[in-house]
Amino acid sequence: MRDTVRQQGTLETLRADLDRIDAEFLSALGARIDLCRNIAHYKREHGVPMMQPHRIGVVQQRAARFAEANGLDLTFMKQLYDLIIGETCRIEDLIIGIDGSAA
Repeated sequence: MRDTVRQQGTLETLRADLDRIDAEFLSALGARIDLCRNIAHYKREHGVPMMQPHRIGVVQQRAARFAEANGLDLTFMKQLYDLIIGETCRIEDLIIGIDGSAA
């Protein structure tokens, strides 16, 4: 019985740690998206094209290196960053406009 109580306490502690990390992750993701909004406004104001394929490649390569260094599945990391980049592009479309004009 004591082992079960101790294990439950440990599990609750571990879950609380996971919840804290999730909150930090979501906060960082929100900050990343806010910064991407600022970048989109800069692009709109300075006539910079929305699509920057080289930059996307740099971000994806950095994520792949992180996956490799931390024993994560490369496909998972690619899919995660494809989603993040896709959302960034959607937001930039709204701010810049698909044709490059201000939204």
